[in-house]
Amino acid sequence: MCPPTYYTVRDVKNPFMQSAQAVDHDLAARQWTALRDAFTRAGVTTLTIDPVEDLEDMVFAANQVFVGKGARHPRFIVPSRMRYPSREREVPYYVAWFGERGFDVVDLELDANAGEFLEGHGDLIAHPGSSRVWAGHGFRSSKTGVDRFARAMEPEGIRVTPLALIDPTFYHLDTCFAPLNADAVLLYPGAFAAESLELMRQTWTRLHAVTRADAERFVCNGVAVSGHFIASHVSPQLEDILAREQLQPLLVDTSEFEKAGGSVFCMKTFLD
Repeated sequence: MCPPTYYTVRDVKNPFMQSAQAVDHDLAARQWTALRDAFTRAGVTTLTIDPVEDLEDMVFAANQVFVGKGARHPRFIVPSRMRYPSREREVPYYVAWFGERGFDVVDLELDANAGEFLEGHGDLIAHPGSSRVWAGHGFRSSKTGVDRFARAMEPEGIRVTPLALIDPTFYHLDTCFAPLNADAVLLYPGAFAAESLELMRQTWTRLHAVTRADAERFVCNGVAVSGHFIASHVSPQLEDILAREQLQPLLVDTSEFEKAGGSVFCMKTFLD
Protein backbone atom coordinates (compact mmCIF):
# COMPACT_ATOMS: atom_id res chain seq x y z
CA MET A 1 0.00 0.00 0.00
CA CYS A 2 1.01 3.62 -0.48
CA PRO A 3 0.12 6.27 2.13
CA PRO A 4 -2.08 9.10 0.79
CA THR A 5 0.36 11.87 1.73
CA TYR A 6 0.00 13.64 -1.63
CA TYR A 7 -3.39 12.29 -2.64
CA THR A 8 -5.86 14.73 -4.19
CA VAL A 9 -8.16 15.00 -7.22
CA ARG A 10 -6.52 17.21 -9.83
CA ASP A 11 -8.10 16.27 -13.14
CA VAL A 12 -10.74 14.02 -14.69
CA LYS A 13 -9.55 10.52 -15.54
CA ASN A 14 -12.85 8.70 -14.98
CA PRO A 15 -16.54 9.63 -14.50
CA PHE A 16 -16.29 9.65 -10.70
CA MET A 17 -13.85 12.56 -10.88
CA GLN A 18 -16.20 14.84 -12.85
CA SER A 19 -18.22 16.05 -9.88
CA ALA A 20 -15.81 15.27 -7.05
CA GLN A 21 -15.69 17.69 -4.15
CA ALA A 22 -12.40 18.77 -2.63
CA VAL A 23 -10.56 16.01 -0.78
CA ASP A 24 -10.54 16.16 3.01
CA HIS A 25 -6.91 15.17 3.49
CA ASP A 26 -7.15 14.47 7.21
CA LEU A 27 -10.15 12.21 6.66
CA ALA A 28 -8.41 10.48 3.76
CA ALA A 29 -5.44 9.70 6.02
CA ARG A 30 -7.75 8.23 8.68
CA GLN A 31 -9.63 6.16 6.11
CA TRP A 32 -6.39 4.81 4.65
CA THR A 33 -5.17 3.81 8.12
CA ALA A 34 -8.49 2.12 8.84
CA LEU A 35 -8.21 0.14 5.61
CA ARG A 36 -4.68 -0.97 6.45
CA ASP A 37 -5.93 -2.01 9.89
CA ALA A 38 -8.79 -3.97 8.29
CA PHE A 39 -6.32 -5.97 6.22
CA THR A 40 -4.33 -6.62 9.39
CA ARG A 41 -7.46 -7.87 11.17
CA ALA A 42 -8.04 -10.19 8.22
CA GLY A 43 -4.57 -11.69 8.75
CA VAL A 44 -2.72 -9.83 6.00
CA THR A 45 0.77 -8.42 6.56
CA THR A 46 1.00 -4.93 5.05
CA LEU A 47 4.09 -3.31 3.53
CA THR A 48 4.23 0.24 2.21
CA ILE A 49 5.97 2.15 -0.54
CA ASP A 50 7.01 5.75 0.07
CA PRO A 51 4.68 8.27 -1.57
CA VAL A 52 6.17 10.77 -4.04
CA GLU A 53 5.25 14.44 -4.24
CA ASP A 54 3.12 15.42 -7.25
CA LEU A 55 2.05 11.80 -7.84
CA GLU A 56 -1.41 12.22 -6.36
CA ASP A 57 -2.78 8.86 -7.57
CA MET A 58 0.14 6.77 -6.31
CA VAL A 59 -2.08 5.72 -3.38
CA PHE A 60 -3.97 3.46 -5.81
CA ALA A 61 -1.37 0.72 -5.59
CA ALA A 62 -3.21 -1.85 -7.73
CA ASN A 63 -2.33 -0.25 -11.05
CA GLN A 64 1.42 0.27 -11.54
CA VAL A 65 2.47 -3.38 -11.99
CA PHE A 66 1.05 -6.88 -12.33
CA VAL A 67 2.46 -9.25 -9.70
CA GLY A 68 2.70 -12.91 -10.66
CA LYS A 69 4.40 -16.24 -10.19
CA GLY A 70 5.09 -18.47 -13.15
CA ALA A 71 7.03 -21.38 -14.62
CA ARG A 72 9.97 -19.24 -15.71
CA HIS A 73 9.88 -16.60 -12.99
CA PRO A 74 8.79 -17.72 -9.51
CA ARG A 75 8.21 -14.08 -8.48
CA PHE A 76 7.86 -11.43 -11.15
CA ILE A 77 6.19 -8.16 -12.07
CA VAL A 78 4.98 -6.77 -15.38
CA PRO A 79 5.28 -2.96 -15.42
CA SER A 80 2.17 -1.13 -16.55
CA ARG A 81 1.87 1.30 -19.40
CA MET A 82 -0.62 3.78 -18.01
CA ARG A 83 -3.15 5.63 -20.16
CA TYR A 84 -2.49 9.01 -18.48
CA PRO A 85 1.05 10.46 -18.39
CA SER A 86 0.61 11.64 -14.78
CA ARG A 87 0.06 8.04 -13.74
CA GLU A 88 2.80 6.63 -15.97
CA ARG A 89 5.29 8.55 -13.79
CA GLU A 90 4.32 6.33 -10.83
CA VAL A 91 5.47 3.12 -12.50
CA PRO A 92 9.28 3.41 -12.06
CA TYR A 93 8.92 3.85 -8.30
CA TYR A 94 6.92 0.63 -8.02
CA VAL A 95 9.28 -1.25 -10.33
CA ALA A 96 12.23 -0.19 -8.17
CA TRP A 97 10.39 -1.21 -4.96
CA PHE A 98 9.70 -4.70 -6.27
CA GLY A 99 13.18 -5.04 -7.75
CA GLU A 100 14.73 -4.30 -4.37
CA ARG A 101 12.71 -7.21 -2.96
CA GLY A 102 13.87 -9.80 -5.48
CA PHE A 103 11.07 -9.74 -8.04
CA ASP A 104 12.07 -10.33 -11.66
CA VAL A 105 10.84 -7.75 -14.15
CA VAL A 106 9.06 -8.97 -17.28
CA ASP A 107 8.91 -5.77 -19.34
CA LEU A 108 6.54 -5.90 -22.30
CA GLU A 109 7.93 -2.59 -23.64
CA LEU A 110 4.43 -1.47 -24.53
CA ASP A 111 4.20 1.36 -27.06
CA ALA A 112 1.68 4.06 -26.15
CA ASN A 113 1.99 5.52 -29.65
CA ALA A 114 0.69 2.21 -30.98
CA GLY A 115 -2.21 2.26 -28.51
CA GLU A 116 -0.74 -0.37 -26.20
CA PHE A 117 -1.84 0.24 -22.60
CA LEU A 118 -2.00 -2.06 -19.59
CA GLU A 119 -2.95 -0.95 -16.07
CA GLY A 120 -1.84 -3.70 -13.70
CA HIS A 121 -4.34 -5.29 -11.36
CA GLY A 122 -6.91 -2.63 -12.14
CA ASP A 123 -7.63 -4.75 -15.23
CA LEU A 124 -5.72 -7.99 -14.51
CA ILE A 125 -7.42 -10.08 -11.82
CA ALA A 126 -6.39 -13.60 -10.89
CA HIS A 127 -8.88 -16.44 -10.65
CA PRO A 128 -8.53 -17.84 -7.09
CA GLY A 129 -6.73 -21.17 -6.98
CA SER A 130 -6.02 -21.11 -10.70
CA SER A 131 -3.36 -19.99 -13.15
CA ARG A 132 -5.99 -17.99 -15.07
CA VAL A 133 -6.00 -14.19 -15.18
CA TRP A 134 -9.10 -12.27 -16.25
CA ALA A 135 -8.10 -9.22 -18.29
CA GLY A 136 -10.40 -6.24 -18.77
CA HIS A 137 -9.94 -3.94 -21.74
CA GLY A 138 -11.72 -1.08 -23.44
CA PHE A 139 -10.98 2.05 -21.43
CA ARG A 140 -7.69 2.08 -19.51
CA SER A 141 -6.09 -1.12 -20.79
CA SER A 142 -6.24 -1.69 -24.53
CA LYS A 143 -6.97 -4.97 -26.30
CA THR A 144 -3.51 -4.75 -27.88
CA GLY A 145 -1.93 -4.36 -24.42
CA VAL A 146 -3.89 -7.34 -23.09
CA ASP A 147 -2.88 -9.42 -26.13
CA ARG A 148 0.80 -8.59 -25.56
CA PHE A 149 0.41 -9.54 -21.91
CA ALA A 150 -1.30 -12.84 -22.82
CA ARG A 151 1.53 -13.85 -25.15
CA ALA A 152 4.14 -13.03 -22.50
CA MET A 153 2.29 -15.12 -19.91
CA GLU A 154 2.17 -18.29 -22.04
CA PRO A 155 5.74 -19.40 -21.07
CA GLU A 156 4.82 -18.72 -17.43
CA GLY A 157 1.92 -21.18 -17.64
CA ILE A 158 -0.61 -18.40 -17.05
CA ARG A 159 -3.78 -18.35 -19.15
CA VAL A 160 -5.19 -14.90 -19.89
CA THR A 161 -8.89 -14.45 -20.67
CA PRO A 162 -9.87 -11.04 -22.12
CA LEU A 163 -13.11 -9.37 -21.03
CA ALA A 164 -14.50 -6.42 -23.01
CA LEU A 165 -15.71 -3.49 -20.88
CA ILE A 166 -18.40 -1.30 -22.47
CA ASP A 167 -19.53 1.21 -19.81
CA PRO A 168 -17.10 4.09 -19.08
CA THR A 169 -18.35 4.36 -15.49
CA PHE A 170 -16.72 0.97 -14.92
CA TYR A 171 -13.43 1.88 -16.50
CA HIS A 172 -11.35 -0.83 -14.80
CA LEU A 173 -12.23 -4.49 -14.34
CA ASP A 174 -11.86 -4.10 -10.57
CA THR A 175 -14.85 -1.72 -10.51
CA CYS A 176 -17.29 -4.36 -11.78
CA PHE A 177 -15.76 -7.80 -11.07
CA ALA A 178 -14.72 -9.32 -7.72
CA PRO A 179 -13.83 -13.01 -7.30
CA LEU A 180 -15.17 -14.34 -4.00
CA ASN A 181 -13.57 -17.81 -4.22
CA ALA A 182 -12.63 -20.34 -6.90
CA ASP A 183 -16.28 -20.91 -7.85
CA ALA A 184 -18.05 -17.59 -7.30
CA VAL A 185 -17.68 -14.06 -8.63
CA LEU A 186 -19.47 -10.80 -7.88
CA LEU A 187 -20.09 -8.65 -10.96
CA TYR A 188 -22.15 -5.91 -12.54
CA PRO A 189 -23.40 -7.40 -15.85
CA GLY A 190 -24.02 -4.04 -17.52
CA ALA A 191 -20.29 -3.32 -17.59
CA PHE A 192 -19.51 -6.19 -19.99
CA ALA A 193 -20.00 -7.05 -23.64
CA ALA A 194 -22.41 -9.94 -24.21
CA GLU A 195 -19.70 -12.36 -25.34
CA SER A 196 -17.66 -11.67 -22.22
CA LEU A 197 -20.66 -12.34 -20.00
CA GLU A 198 -21.28 -15.62 -21.77
CA LEU A 199 -17.64 -16.63 -21.32
CA MET A 200 -17.89 -15.98 -17.58
CA ARG A 201 -21.12 -17.98 -17.36
CA GLN A 202 -19.28 -20.92 -18.91
CA THR A 203 -16.39 -20.66 -16.44
CA TRP A 204 -17.74 -19.67 -13.02
CA THR A 205 -20.06 -21.97 -11.10
CA ARG A 206 -21.85 -19.05 -9.46
CA LEU A 207 -22.20 -15.55 -10.90
CA HIS A 208 -23.66 -13.09 -8.39
CA ALA A 209 -25.02 -10.05 -10.25
CA VAL A 210 -25.32 -6.74 -8.40
CA THR A 211 -27.39 -3.71 -9.30
CA ARG A 212 -25.93 -0.64 -10.96
CA ALA A 213 -26.61 1.35 -7.80
CA ASP A 214 -24.51 -1.06 -5.74
CA ALA A 215 -21.80 -1.20 -8.39
CA GLU A 216 -21.55 2.60 -8.34
CA ARG A 217 -20.95 2.32 -4.60
CA PHE A 218 -17.89 0.16 -5.34
CA VAL A 219 -19.18 -3.16 -3.95
CA CYS A 220 -17.28 -4.94 -6.75
CA ASN A 221 -14.12 -3.18 -5.61
CA GLY A 222 -14.17 -5.18 -2.41
CA VAL A 223 -11.57 -7.82 -1.54
CA ALA A 224 -12.24 -11.39 -0.44
CA VAL A 225 -9.48 -12.56 1.89
CA SER A 226 -9.22 -15.03 4.78
CA GLY A 227 -12.94 -15.52 5.13
CA HIS A 228 -13.70 -11.79 5.00
CA PHE A 229 -14.98 -9.44 2.33
CA ILE A 230 -13.49 -6.00 2.89
CA ALA A 231 -15.66 -3.34 1.27
CA SER A 232 -16.89 0.21 1.66
CA HIS A 233 -20.58 -0.65 1.28
CA VAL A 234 -22.74 -3.72 1.90
CA SER A 235 -26.36 -3.73 0.72
CA PRO A 236 -28.92 -6.32 1.90
CA GLN A 237 -28.46 -8.15 -1.42
CA LEU A 238 -24.68 -8.27 -1.01
CA GLU A 239 -25.00 -9.33 2.63
CA ASP A 240 -27.08 -12.30 1.48
CA ILE A 241 -24.54 -13.19 -1.23
CA LEU A 242 -21.66 -13.05 1.24
CA ALA A 243 -23.52 -15.26 3.71
CA ARG A 244 -24.09 -17.85 1.00
CA GLU A 245 -20.38 -17.76 0.13
CA GLN A 246 -19.42 -17.94 3.84
CA LEU A 247 -17.70 -14.54 3.85
CA GLN A 248 -17.91 -12.08 6.72
CA PRO A 249 -18.31 -8.44 5.64
CA LEU A 250 -15.68 -6.06 6.98
CA LEU A 251 -16.74 -2.47 6.31
CA VAL A 252 -14.27 0.38 5.81
CA ASP A 253 -15.23 3.88 4.71
CA THR A 254 -13.35 4.92 1.55
CA SER A 255 -15.49 7.93 0.60
CA GLU A 256 -12.53 10.28 0.08
CA PHE A 257 -10.90 7.87 -2.37
CA GLU A 258 -14.16 7.21 -4.19
CA LYS A 259 -13.96 10.84 -5.31
CA ALA A 260 -11.11 9.67 -7.55
CA GLY A 261 -12.91 6.50 -8.64
CA GLY A 262 -11.22 4.04 -6.29
CA SER A 263 -11.92 2.00 -3.19
CA VAL A 264 -10.59 -1.05 -1.33
CA PHE A 265 -9.19 -3.14 -4.19
CA CYS A 266 -7.59 -0.13 -5.87
CA MET A 267 -5.54 0.73 -2.81
CA LYS A 268 -3.54 -2.47 -2.49
CA THR A 269 -1.57 -5.04 -4.43
CA PHE A 270 -1.11 -8.53 -3.03
CA LEU A 271 2.46 -9.81 -3.27
CA ASP A 272 1.25 -13.43 -3.19
